[in-house]
Amino acid sequence: MKDLEFEQKRTLSRSEAADQLDALAAALRRGGRAELDLGPGTLTVRIPDELRTEIEVELEDGEIDLEIELSWRTEQPDRTAEDEADEADEADEADEADEADD
Repeated sequence: MKDLEFEQKRTLSRSEAADQLDALAAALRRGGRAELDLGPGTLTVRIPDELRTEIEVELEDGEIDLEIELSWRTEQPDRTAEDEADEADEADEADEADEADD
């Protein structure tokens, strides 16, 4: 299940599209928390130092589709020593059950 999804499709002039990409590029350069203007509102996201990218170009029925995808993991809450001990105990129990089955 997705925690959040936002999709926006609209027609822009070449200059407006460049402005939108410039704003995104500036947010990427700054890192940290970035505010992205999405027309009807603003989305604030945390941009890490490293992220994955995917660029896809498709030519179909006389139309070019260029997609630029950026992805990164959201921060997970800090794990406590107790959480790690619980997970280790669960792993040990699973190993013991596997050995008993053999």
